[in-house]
Amino acid sequence: MSIDLKVDPTACTGHGLCAAWLPEVIDLDEWGYPVLHTSRIRPDLLALARRAAKECPTRALRLMVTPD
Repeated sequence: MSIDLKVDPTACTGHGLCAAWLPEVIDLDEWGYPVLHTSRIRPDLLALARRAAKECPTRALRLMVTPD
């Protein structure tokens, strides 16, 4: 089992909070929209990924459990 982070580009409005909470995985493009280094979340970053998804003002981030 693994955890993947997904971004809904139609819901995102470019607040940039996700990158502040999870800079190990998320950069921002020149307009402030998230760019993922990887969608797979390491176990040591899971708490931060949950926080980033929870704090997203537009709920554009989703954590998905996928079978290996």
